[in-house]
Amino acid sequence: MPLLSLPQLVEAVAAGQLVSFPTDTVPALAAQPQWGSQIYQAKQRTPDKPLILMAATADDLWPFTAGTAAEQQQWAEMAAQGWPGALTLVLPASDRVPQAINPMQTGTVGLRVPAHPLAQQILAQTGPLATTSANRSGQPPLMDMAAIADQFPQVVMLAETALTPQADPGLASGQPSTVMRWTGQTWETLRQGQVDPLG
Repeated sequence: MPLLSLPQLVEAVAAGQLVSFPTDTVPALAAQPQWGSQIYQAKQRTPDKPLILMAATADDLWPFTAGTAAEQQQWAEMAAQGWPGALTLVLPASDRVPQAINPMQTGTVGLRVPAHPLAQQILAQTGPLATTSANRSGQPPLMDMAAIADQFPQVVMLAETALTPQADPGLASGQPSTVMRWTGQTWETLRQGQVDPLG
């Protein structure tokens, strides 16, 4: 398990490696979207569970969606309530979404902008990444760097010197994001997390 500086981690992502970094919910496993298959293999994840795209800003994510101007306005309004933060929006996907993050090609894509300064700093340099929680499929999310390193020895992580002060463990809630899906007319809550944008 290589421990790298932040610039080295960004280079590793560009080279197609699987990485882990802290977020505001649980630590992420991440890769370039076209190499999302690495995440499925590492987690032993079934193909019917799509990965999500995480980015530093909403504008980085909208090109991966397809909808009318009126729909896009409603999506932007919901995003403004929950981004950056623990809210994942499942929206109709554009043809820019690679099959590697949604092998069953359901026609949707999950999107999130995390409220974590270090995650945002990484994502601003890498562009949108395919992400999921750092754990074997069906197991609880791993919150500790040592546990992640033990379970995923192939994953590149930041050295301790790169984690302070921006990666304060207190920034991670340990609770997964709320997942909201656009049905074509309104929002459906697929998973209730720490935020309730409809509340």
